[in-house]
Amino acid sequence: MVYDQRMKHTLFAIFTCILALPATADEPKVLDVNVEKSGMSWRVDVTLEHPDTGWDHYADGWDVLDADGNRLGYRVLHHPHVNEQPFTRSLNNLQIPDGTREVFIKAHCSVDGWSEEPVRVELEP
Repeated sequence: MVYDQRMKHTLFAIFTCILALPATADEPKVLDVNVEKSGMSWRVDVTLEHPDTGWDHYADGWDVLDADGNRLGYRVLHHPHVNEQPFTRSLNNLQIPDGTREVFIKAHCSVDGWSEEPVRVELEP
């Protein structure tokens, strides 16, 4: 009987620890970025990959940041791309301050939040 009680407590402890582990996130991956100057503004094309499942879990946007982490622009992704992976969307007429030599792209997921590492992109004048 003592063995059964110890076993139950051990199994309960193991089960509790497993439940406490963080879920593995499927953050959106930035696969490619193309940045092009057009007059006084910029166009940014970003290719993302994410295991969208529908309206309950999908890549819902991406940021363009400066080197200090300030938002220069945000592209809303208005719907899931379940059957279109990877996919590319653009942000037009982006104003980037003169002298900026690089920007960073971070993608956002409706469930898992922001991608951990931003993708650095050098700007050509």
